[in-house]
Amino acid sequence: MENIIIGIDISSKTLDICVKQLQSIEHFTIENTQKAIHEFFRPFTKQKVVVAMENTGRYNWNLYEVLESTDWRVYVINPLHLIKSLGFVRGKNDKIDAYRIAVFIEKNQKENVQWRPSPKPIKQLKVLITERDSRIKMKRSLKKQQHDYKLMKTIGLDKDLLNLNQEIIQRVENQIAVIEKRIQQIIEDNKSLKEQSKLIKSVPGVGNVLSWYMLAKTEGFTKITEPRKMACFSGVVPFEHQSGSSIYRKPKVSFYADKSIKSILHLGALSAIRLENDLGNYYRRKVSEGKNKMSVLNAVRNKIIHRIFAVIKNQTIYKNNLVLS
Repeated sequence: MENIIIGIDISSKTLDICVKQLQSIEHFTIENTQKAIHEFFRPFTKQKVVVAMENTGRYNWNLYEVLESTDWRVYVINPLHLIKSLGFVRGKNDKIDAYRIAVFIEKNQKENVQWRPSPKPIKQLKVLITERDSRIKMKRSLKKQQHDYKLMKTIGLDKDLLNLNQEIIQRVENQIAVIEKRIQQIIEDNKSLKEQSKLIKSVPGVGNVLSWYMLAKTEGFTKITEPRKMACFSGVVPFEHQSGSSIYRKPKVSFYADKSIKSILHLGALSAIRLENDLGNYYRRKVSEGKNKMSVLNAVRNKIIHRIFAVIKNQTIYKNNLVLS
């Protein structure tokens, strides 16, 4: 039986769908609700179906909920991967995007990892971490505004605006504290996540926040199971750029990385090198040899990732007695 290829372009309120079967191509637009999605997929229940969509965050949720109950092959594509694969294109709308997604997955199924539903605690962690990040950005923006209030002094608004600003910041900080408490409670209530958190926090530089990110991004070390893949995902692995004998650039980390976990890893590395441990000793030794500080710091971030995966694999607390190469 020939596979039915379904490409879906997602927006907050609607789904544009391209159904590709043999030489037939049909386009549909439905509401982005679980009821509408169930009704659309009902005629395909007993057929071999491949479904592909871009990762659009929470707008994918209704599709995820429906597709969890199917045995279809489902792929969630990185938007950047899709864009880079298209080459030069002309024109863009939701109907065309759905068709391009269908064509992409028809050609590239083997190179893409099939989507699997996440356990409920992992879903909760991801949502809460996103909410926490949103409030951290909000707090940072509000603090920046305080510098402008000095300009309002001549018209007598500086103190009033500053007080209002500080009230909002306090509410945001209270919400962040509530979210962080809830994250920690989810981990404490799950035996596997609790044990993994305990293990990875034994690694120098790994605190609560970095442990939360690692558990969520790796889905409890089931989605990403190799340290090098995690290092690539986090943007801490340098890549060569060479062509023939005339083009050569110094190896650099990739621009295409998860910026959120990269920044948390950076803070973890800064924390680790301030303390007396093997990572701190490694950093100071390499800097004393004349190595670039940022390059060495990036190597420390990489080593933190490898140590995290090592303690998970060996199921043992990290011990600060390793000899670094």
